[in-house]
Amino acid sequence: MWNIGLIGCGNVGLGLLRILEAKRENLNERYGFSFQVTGIVDPFRGSVGREEGLDLRKLLEAADAGRTFDDLGEPIDLDWLLSGRADVVVEATPTNLKDGMPGLDHVRRALAAGCHVVSTNKGPVSLALPELQALAREKGVRYRIEGVLLSGTPAINLAQEALAGCDILSVQGIVNGTTNFILTRMEEGADYDAALAEAQELGYAETDPTADVEGWDAAVKAQVMANVFLGQSFAVNDVERTGISRLTSADIAAAKARGCRLKLIAKVERVQGAVRAVVAPMELPLSHPLAGVSGAVNALTYQTDHLGEVTIVGPGAGRIETGQALLADLLALNRSR
Repeated sequence: MWNIGLIGCGNVGLGLLRILEAKRENLNERYGFSFQVTGIVDPFRGSVGREEGLDLRKLLEAADAGRTFDDLGEPIDLDWLLSGRADVVVEATPTNLKDGMPGLDHVRRALAAGCHVVSTNKGPVSLALPELQALAREKGVRYRIEGVLLSGTPAINLAQEALAGCDILSVQGIVNGTTNFILTRMEEGADYDAALAEAQELGYAETDPTADVEGWDAAVKAQVMANVFLGQSFAVNDVERTGISRLTSADIAAAKARGCRLKLIAKVERVQGAVRAVVAPMELPLSHPLAGVSGAVNALTYQTDHLGEVTIVGPGAGRIETGQALLADLLALNRSR
């Protein structure tokens, strides 16, 4: 029986709870994964716990009705959760790339307390991955981060587990669905401003789209790719970065005339013994597996020594999709227990 503690119960945390509640029996039958959620720490919905496990159905009903969790367990704080009440901590608070807080503090404290951590939070990974991995090794626990790259599409698990034994020479891909949607619409005839406005209306782009269109989100993911896939300790400012905001319909048409398609690509590779990470609009021949990926979809192509090119395509966002990434990491912990 796994005792699970959840820090952050927004869209992603609720996505995981919905999966766990819906598939409790299935997960036990298929994977021998039995669990209880002993505590939730969230500044908005409330921080509650029960050593015998919270009622997930009641938690979800309260969330759907816009109520807090205050009457569904005893009041707790993070210290309560980390005092032997959780074997694994799910950290799903919003990403902060400036100083990583509060997620970085949560991950540090959970690992130091001897808890496994699974997380979708890019801040701690961007700012302190080597430190956190070392702390996890010291404490004999695991720090798993599948959801930080392509949400539920298993990009990290594919590289580390399914491609075990291969040397990864380079990785390149479409890691930001917003910019891919914009470029797809521009190829269909919309100009940049109209495509961006449509992305905002559909909820793909924020009111301030800078993080997406100027390549910052992709740069963080390129940093993660360099660190995780190529073992290089990169800072986000080490990534060469160019966004799509200056692209025009004429650029799209010119690429098309050359038998190519423009995509915002994040790429990490070894060049003469050094690792290079870049995010930039690149022309891809139509025969390239990434060229056919359209709309708000993500994809990665791994160049390997044994298998050549391996490409994975799937969703890069969404509450259930990201909840699936957390579930995959929980099941990986269960397999190695």
